Amino acid sequence: MHPSEEIYCEKSSRLRGKTIVVGITGSIAATDCFHVIRDMVRNGARVIPVMTPSAVKLVAPDAVEFASGTKPIIELTGQTEHIKHLGGKNAADLFIIYPATANTISKIASGIDDTSVTSMATVAIGGGIPVAVAPAMHSSMIKNPAVAENVEKLKRMGVHVIGPHSDGAREKVASKEEVVAWAVKLLSRNNLAGKRILVIGGRSEEPLDSMRLITNRSTGLMTVMLTQRAFERGADVELWMGGSSVPLPDYIPIRRYASVSDLVGMLDSVNHDIVIVPAALADFAPAERLEGKIPSGVPRTVLLNPVPKVLPMICKRCDNVIGFKAESGLNPSDLERKARGRLLEYGLKAVVANDIDDAGRETSAAILVTRDKAKNITGTKADVSDEILNFCAEII
Repeated sequence: MHPSEEIYCEKSSRLRGKTIVVGITGSIAATDCFHVIRDMVRNGARVIPVMTPSAVKLVAPDAVEFASGTKPIIELTGQTEHIKHLGGKNAADLFIIYPATANTISKIASGIDDTSVTSMATVAIGGGIPVAVAPAMHSSMIKNPAVAENVEKLKRMGVHVIGPHSDGAREKVASKEEVVAWAVKLLSRNNLAGKRILVIGGRSEEPLDSMRLITNRSTGLMTVMLTQRAFERGADVELWMGGSSVPLPDYIPIRRYASVSDLVGMLDSVNHDIVIVPAALADFAPAERLEGKIPSGVPRTVLLNPVPKVLPMICKRCDNVIGFKAESGLNPSDLERKARGRLLEYGLKAVVANDIDDAGRETSAAILVTRDKAKNITGTKADVSDEILNFCAEII
């Protein structure tokens, strides 16, 4: 057994049964292709690597073979590898070039075939195989009008462009997480394609003094999973996040808020088809914020005032709002009753009711409550996310 088989579907089976050809070109970012390929395998993909001569100078073919379990194609032979893997009846499902240099992008846009990677691209584009490129180059190169026009030309040809992302000083190639998310997106059901979805999550943090605050328990993991799955299913998704303790996807637009009042101040920007709100928002906030730090060991009475309810405000701006209701120790019928009460009170499309006592880091005990029924959607957070997004697809 090849070592790559030991990590097969280690993370998920979202790419199980899919074959992805990965083109590697001569950018220094090629040194990251090992991890990109390994992540694809961890999500179930079979990966066929293809390298340009310039890429071979940067990354050892043996390392790429170890990552994928498949010997990389460095040059085309009488076996017509470009036809075999991307043009025949057993063609791969997807062709991704990571990284894609300015040179390779411009050649593909002009129909030039002088490497195994550019020939693969020509066959894939001509044969209707999904193609994606992750540009990697100095910022001055991507700003060159000729290169920029070639990137746009690829888009017009139906090629998906992943990144790059500017940090102000340089253009950064897409992360391995973004590339894998795009692979899943391009190979999955896209019943949310073109739909604008806003996910509001995390915990609000209401300041008591310059150091202390009042908040709720929330890691933000459910929110991140919902956001990622919405992206992978084709949605145009945006994330508004409060306090959290999990990594946030670097390929999704994110706005941050701290307190409930901060969030309320952002609501004028709600202009989405669906808003999903797994946020753990405070019900009360200190009546006043004290400057400095309250001395330790000194008894003190803190006056709390109720904060505005955000869900009804969102419902005034969007017809399709899904809220969450967290409870502790309730039986399923009482949990459903409380959730339906909130649904009717606020005019929501659905409420995801969950028992925090039965929840785990990777799982969630939840019921999806709508006006006419309740469905147990307990499972992993990925499973729960898909059930919620299935409902979203139904209502829009």
